[in-house]
Amino acid sequence: MTKKSNLFNQKDLLAYFFIAGAGAIVQLVSGGLIKDWFKIPYESSILPAYFISLVVGFILTKLFAFDARKSQQTNREMIKFLIVATFSGFVTWFFSILPYRFLQTITTDYFFQIPYSYKKVNITQISTTLTGMGFSFVSNFVLHKTFTFKSSGFYDRFKDLIK
Repeated sequence: MTKKSNLFNQKDLLAYFFIAGAGAIVQLVSGGLIKDWFKIPYESSILPAYFISLVVGFILTKLFAFDARKSQQTNREMIKFLIVATFSGFVTWFFSILPYRFLQTITTDYFFQIPYSYKKVNITQISTTLTGMGFSFVSNFVLHKTFTFKSSGFYDRFKDLIK
């Protein structure tokens, strides 16, 4: 009899996919606003937008993705979430910048004019950001499931040790 992997079970993966989608929307919108408002380059807007979306991500992930709603370990989970999110933020940044810089060497940016508006959306930057988000999705899912929202018992053993 083969043991079925619990890491990529369908329920958790689907819930996390929808939650990550909400975070992706927050990240794309806030990245565009940050870039436009502060007149900073694309590369500089990725990490601030990622960290804005991580607040939404923590709340939704805790409540809906990994059955951690009643874990009574929110403070520990927040710290672990921040550690994982920091790592994944750099994954997002790296895998957004790498293809963007490559595309800059072979072509120019593609833009989409929003109907009835003066705003042009940079399709190249959105595409490369989505690429970075895809890599980050995988690292986030695995690390949050196996580290952030999983009780290892370490904290309880540590408390017993110092008593």
